[in-house]
Amino acid sequence: MTRHNTMNQEPCPVARSVDVIGDRWSLLIVRDAFDGVRRFGDFQRGLGMARNILSDRLRKLVDAEVLATQAASDGSAYQEYVLTAKGESLFAVVLALRQWGEGHLFEAGEGHSLLIDKRTGQPVPLMSPRDADGVELAPEATEVRKLV
Repeated sequence: MTRHNTMNQEPCPVARSVDVIGDRWSLLIVRDAFDGVRRFGDFQRGLGMARNILSDRLRKLVDAEVLATQAASDGSAYQEYVLTAKGESLFAVVLALRQWGEGHLFEAGEGHSLLIDKRTGQPVPLMSPRDADGVELAPEATEVRKLV
């Protein structure tokens, strides 16, 4: 079996991103962190994952500077996991996955969660890539160029 290049050697930004956050558990940890989960036990209860897997994924996310550890905000002996600026910049990725799932993975009328803009009380509008003039971009209107 061929192993993929490590994150630091891969020339594709998508492949490097997948190395950091591309597995199910890492993405769900990041999602929960956006929802305010901070403690190991809360991640474990909410996700229902084994402690060793959670420990491994949290360590990898901290090593990648997506999450940072800090003393518990309530002054207890616990530590908390918080999103870094790098982690917070994943919001658009998590939102895009959420909106894709809402649009393609639920039957009409099937219950699911919905992301709401706290200021307006309305659902967050659908994301779409736009060009410099604000016109929506279709996949065929883009190309990948290698930078050297």
